[in-house]
Amino acid sequence: MKFALVDGVKSEALKGFKGFCQGCGSELIAKCGVHKINHWAHKNNRICDSWWEPETEWHRSWKNNFPVEWQEFIQIDNQTKEKHIADVRTEYGLVIEFQHSYITQQERNLREKFYKNMVWVVDGTRLKRDYPRFLKEWKSDGISNVYKTDKSGIFKVSFPEFCFPEAWLKSSVPVIFDFRGDGTIEDPEEMRNTLYCLFPQVGGNARVAEISRKAFLNSTIKGEWTSRVQEFIKDFRKQDEIVLKEHNQTTSHSSNKVTYSWRGIPLIGGNKEYKKRISASHKSNRKRR
Repeated sequence: MKFALVDGVKSEALKGFKGFCQGCGSELIAKCGVHKINHWAHKNNRICDSWWEPETEWHRSWKNNFPVEWQEFIQIDNQTKEKHIADVRTEYGLVIEFQHSYITQQERNLREKFYKNMVWVVDGTRLKRDYPRFLKEWKSDGISNVYKTDKSGIFKVSFPEFCFPEAWLKSSVPVIFDFRGDGTIEDPEEMRNTLYCLFPQVGGNARVAEISRKAFLNSTIKGEWTSRVQEFIKDFRKQDEIVLKEHNQTTSHSSNKVTYSWRGIPLIGGNKEYKKRISASHKSNRKRR
């Protein structure tokens, strides 16, 4: 972890220092080496939070965008007394979790249920295939059926499973994919600096927003993120209701017309062709008798 309490003050790891865990109160040792970023560690490899994962430079880079007092925030459930260390919790109650390691759908669901008002920021460079797959679908006419909406920067995606890792598709909160990694990866398409936010699916299509890093940070720091997401989802639901109503009206209108088919295949000749088939069938049955 990045912080420990040293003389009661939230402090980063410094060589030779000792601190205490904000979560469990046990003693921590400062780990300051060459190959890993400076961090605090429990003695005897003890882990006080089951959701903890080793931090990377990617984690630290994101955390450093927020005030120290928001980072590694201890959140406690008042009823169950369960507690976890959120990567970031803003003064407006929004939790931001930066996820690099693989996470099961079960743990993802547990975290979303515990934090409630939250957003994921996922490292899209963890697996080599993830960005090329996304790029292929986003830039070309792929099988995901990505198309623009009437709102700038908002897209509909019919088959998001071909764009994004499956583990994140059914999230109940927004998931932001960051494909830039540590910033050293080449970006000839100039798409890695943009964030791609997959909203919880509320209708027949998934919605994805292209967001600049600056816009995301500004909206979360100023406390505007949650209300904007709620407005987006409300608008998505309204749009889908309109589309569904129009579809039902079209279906109802079409149902007044009788479509004749034979053995599951529509007949071009309509009622006339259908009668011919019935007549031929009866003649065939009489011959068999």
